Amino acid sequence: MLTVISPAKKMNWDARDVQMTTPDMLGDAADLVRSARDLSVGELKSLMHLSDNLAKLNRDRFASYQDSPSGDALRPAALAFAGDTYQGLEAASLEEDELAYAQEHLRILSGLYGVLRPLDGIQPYRLEMGSRLKTQRGKNLYEYWGAKLSLALNEQAETTGSSALINCASQEYFGAVDLKALKLDVITPQFMEDKGDAKGPKIVSFYAKKARGAMARFVIQNRLKDPESLSDFDIGGYEWQQDLSTPEKPVFLRPYPAS
Repeated sequence: MLTVISPAKKMNWDARDVQMTTPDMLGDAADLVRSARDLSVGELKSLMHLSDNLAKLNRDRFASYQDSPSGDALRPAALAFAGDTYQGLEAASLEEDELAYAQEHLRILSGLYGVLRPLDGIQPYRLEMGSRLKTQRGKNLYEYWGAKLSLALNEQAETTGSSALINCASQEYFGAVDLKALKLDVITPQFMEDKGDAKGPKIVSFYAKKARGAMARFVIQNRLKDPESLSDFDIGGYEWQQDLSTPEKPVFLRPYPAS
């Protein structure tokens, strides 16, 4: 199986002593950077709904982006992203063989880089997939990437003998995957909190993001090959709910707040 997750806005730029790989879609990333460099601080602020300081920071990041950066300017993607999903993934604590497995079976969907492997070296950036950045390929990043993400996933699935894709990405990012071009069965785990009220179980974004990262880690550490094995996931107090689940959307539930 392959697993996909989203990137994060927050980044951890601590130095890492690991061998990095080169992202496959650097040409596409460079084209996007050139388009972003044409935007003013005010336009970036509006495009990505940023504060003045964050808009200036990302203007400077696009300005300093290098087509051929030195290793010091890069960090491995799975260790550089530091949001909720990555708290669940805990990539820094994976064993060497687990990271090697993740390199083949885990992919990060990125607005700038398209599809990343965990150890792909990236430069600091912020460019959400939902951004309406106009390019020669269209009016937003969904049109820019088209079927490229699906084709990359199909290629890796063929390499690894995978027939299923575990979608642990957000709707914003997985929406960029062209399902018509994708040749994999998609399984999207749902993580819910039971508040014990009449409204029933609900998805709480913060907890769901962290659980999606934990699920990706669970798949990696257990070398899962069969989607049905996802039902064994019990990290963080979640339990698979057979009566709420379908093959395409397994549901995991726990009491809220988590103990």
